[in-house]
Amino acid sequence: MSLLADLLSTLIDRRIPVLGGERADGRTIETLCRDLIGSRGEVSGYALARQILDQYAAMDDAQKRAFFTFLNVDMDIDTTAVSEATNAYAADGSEVHYRRLMMAAEPPRQELARRLNQVPGATGRIVAMRKDLLRFIKTDPALAKLDTDLRHLLSSWFNRGFLVLRPINWESPAHVLEKIIAYEAVHAIDSWDDLRRRLQPTDRRCFGFFHPAMPDEPLIFVEVALTKGIPTSIHSVLTEGRDLLTEKQADTAVFYSISNCQAGLAGISFGNSLIKQVASDLNRALPQLKTFVTLSPIPGLMQWITENGHGGSTGDTDALRGLAARYLLESKREGGLPRDPVARFHLKNGASIHDVHAGADLSPNGLAQSGGAMVNYLYDLARITENHEAFATTHKVAASATMRSLARKALPTNA
Repeated sequence: MSLLADLLSTLIDRRIPVLGGERADGRTIETLCRDLIGSRGEVSGYALARQILDQYAAMDDAQKRAFFTFLNVDMDIDTTAVSEATNAYAADGSEVHYRRLMMAAEPPRQELARRLNQVPGATGRIVAMRKDLLRFIKTDPALAKLDTDLRHLLSSWFNRGFLVLRPINWESPAHVLEKIIAYEAVHAIDSWDDLRRRLQPTDRRCFGFFHPAMPDEPLIFVEVALTKGIPTSIHSVLTEGRDLLTEKQADTAVFYSISNCQAGLAGISFGNSLIKQVASDLNRALPQLKTFVTLSPIPGLMQWITENGHGGSTGDTDALRGLAARYLLESKREGGLPRDPVARFHLKNGASIHDVHAGADLSPNGLAQSGGAMVNYLYDLARITENHEAFATTHKVAASATMRSLARKALPTNA
């Protein structure tokens, strides 16, 4: 942060207190937003932006919804101005008319968000604001226009060039470790001892993406186990009494948990870059590692099995593996993409479906969502680009011969 920004932030902190949706001086948040859009001075812009963010933080849900409706309606595109600018540019494609068209085509709420973001710490507050917006969209779909703008801006602010990959280990700051416990979304971390078992041993790694504007907040993190061979159950990875390996003894890196941390960044993908960079970095640091795989949940499997009338088959190991293979390779949602969200994620990243294991996750959640089955997605560094291109262009699912054989022999389903 610049010296000027520090000074402005200190001066602005000496401000009139905020009271709900309206400031003590009588200006509503809507008025402040219009004033900020029209502001030309840097100091006044800082002050207005800080006041808007502070007012928003003090609002209840009804006030936040009203604020989002104001942004959605009153700060929308002026279609008349767009039409006039389009006609002018069509008649004379000069730079002047091009700029006029570009300005008309952008809703004022995008510039408002940019000006809000000039306040130190504002990026995280805007991410939290979008988290609220996503809640309201569930009952008010019209607000999706506003989300399109915020997602557009956040995708730019959080593009790969700004992200910093950092190792997370037992020596990391406590406030970061606390967030790893809180944000773990796949295999819950139930204590500090449990966290230590995942971070401290020589055969464990954890990496996260961070953003300079939110340096203490992981955006996404991946937990990695260094193993000898591909594990067939999460118990063998997480068990306390396992035999520890030195990093030189390992030949496989297993990505067994990937957790997105910021609900306000939903739909902005970091995982593909994270896995590829971690695999590449591990390959350079530990060249004896030959295999890079996940040990992943299959969240929609039991629902699909039940829909197809095979709920009674899940106790049979071979039947369950076959049904899982058919589900992963053949079950599609509208548009032709795989029905399973985890499969979509890894296949889009260039992985292939390598193998599926019954009895791999016997936790209550694992049994409920997949009958205890888990799947390995293989990241073959030499084929990632080829697999990604095939999936992106034709939705082709890359899979091993083992998986294709299992799918062919599985019980018949409606796919």
